[in-house]
Amino acid sequence: MIGIVNYGLGNIQAFVNIYKKSNLAAQVVSTPQEMRESERLILPGVGSFDWAMSRLNASGLRETLDEMVIQERRPILGICVGMQMMANSSDEGDVDGLGWIGGHVKKFDHECFKQATHLPHMGWNTTTPLAAEPLFAELESEARFYFLHSYYFVPQSLDHSLSITHYGGDFSSSVRNNNVYGVQFHPEKSHSWGIQLLQNFARV
Repeated sequence: MIGIVNYGLGNIQAFVNIYKKSNLAAQVVSTPQEMRESERLILPGVGSFDWAMSRLNASGLRETLDEMVIQERRPILGICVGMQMMANSSDEGDVDGLGWIGGHVKKFDHECFKQATHLPHMGWNTTTPLAAEPLFAELESEARFYFLHSYYFVPQSLDHSLSITHYGGDFSSSVRNNNVYGVQFHPEKSHSWGIQLLQNFARV
């Protein structure tokens, strides 16, 4: 069973619909008990870093989430701000992140852009996997995903970066630390490529 963590943010039903069409068991989880029934979890996120972390901290799910991810090592996939929350901190606020993957979330710097561009980074873009990774099975080339963000994850260790995407420069568009995965893009909005990635996560 794949549990979609419901702490009041994210298009959670879209993930359930994709998994049902893929004949994979998934449900929205809103209590610690429902979370514990899940073999793996998806942590969605939209909006600002501080707002998302504050909602999660107030949800009553944080302690159980930490236990399942850190102690029991159940696989979890963070989506967009859900990925950023896995860092230690963010330029977007003052609240501490989950700290599951060492790193900091930074805002894109206009002064680093060599071509006319703007924020947020919105729309379709390619990802380049940095090594063979089950999460990107059958997505090694020509895969495109939908992005919507102005901040990006900078992992402390390059070993934690799974893929890069170019927008004014290269940034880590997905990360991993053991059982903890994160993607900056929205697989639930990325058509067949996103469906493939979500199916891959169900098997990692």
